[in-house]
Amino acid sequence: MDNDNKSIEIWNKVLKASLSIPGAKIDRTSFLTKELSKRVSETQMQSAIESNPAKAGIPRATMDEVAKASIKWHLTQVTSISFLAGLPGGWWMAGTIPADLAQFYWHVIQVVQKLAYIYGWPELYSVDEIDDETLLQITLFIGVMMGAKGAAKIVSELAERVSAEVAKRLPRAALTKYGIYTLAKQVAKWIGVKLTKDIFSRIASKIVPILGGAVSGAISYVTMKSMSRRLSSHLRSLAIAGS
Repeated sequence: MDNDNKSIEIWNKVLKASLSIPGAKIDRTSFLTKELSKRVSETQMQSAIESNPAKAGIPRATMDEVAKASIKWHLTQVTSISFLAGLPGGWWMAGTIPADLAQFYWHVIQVVQKLAYIYGWPELYSVDEIDDETLLQITLFIGVMMGAKGAAKIVSELAERVSAEVAKRLPRAALTKYGIYTLAKQVAKWIGVKLTKDIFSRIASKIVPILGGAVSGAISYVTMKSMSRRLSSHLRSLAIAGS
């Protein structure tokens, strides 16, 4: 296996491990219902679910409020890894993936979906269809969060295509259909290279358990905050969000 494919495989192992943790999938309808029912009229809420918040005429300030509340909630959770012990399923399926890394990206995957849905995107994936294209679609959004080269541009192009269609879920064949599959794989490779360094640093931090845990928690908090704000800023700037 060459280095490029190895890097992609490393990232896919982390992504699959995180997706295997119960709760990784955010139901778009349930999320929008919960967040919008207390902020807008029933008519607007239903319209947002059927189309998207921007087309439903929901104010940008309301979308931003939901986005900030979602980010804040995950920031308060992301420093703790203890909750994993009580969850069924198993991050250990990947063998070499540290628990806190799988947990971190579990939160990242949830944030990606919540921000995408409030800023106009259809459902990103189905738990029954997690194929290579689905992994790459999620990877693109995480790539934006991490500042991966080209990721923001690809997501912007994908948004233009998606906004022109009426779909309740992002098509599985979106990457192939719009000719950006190869670019998406480059983003996956970039993340894989970066992740390799992160995995070793997290394992090394366990040498001093108490201090290592505190440092790891602080780094996770700061990293998640920066990543979430970067994605939120980009998604809210797209036409699909009503900008």
